[in-house]
Amino acid sequence: MSRQGSGGNVIAAICNVFFPGLGQLVQGRVLAALIFAVVCVGGYALWFLVLPAILAAGFHLWSILDAARYHADTQ
Repeated sequence: MSRQGSGGNVIAAICNVFFPGLGQLVQGRVLAALIFAVVCVGGYALWFLVLPAILAAGFHLWSILDAARYHADTQ
């Protein structure tokens, strides 16, 4: 995952389409993956309250964009 737009970032973004946080996990960012997964799954589980589901959908989209735009700092 060397730079934004690389093939690894595209694969990570596609992984996030199927399960939020999976793309961050593929990139090696465990904490971000856990946060996205918990917020999205929890929000989708509370779909009947409407607002949590809307927030979860926003976080889901954010997780996809975050994985696609990730730039690892190489030192």
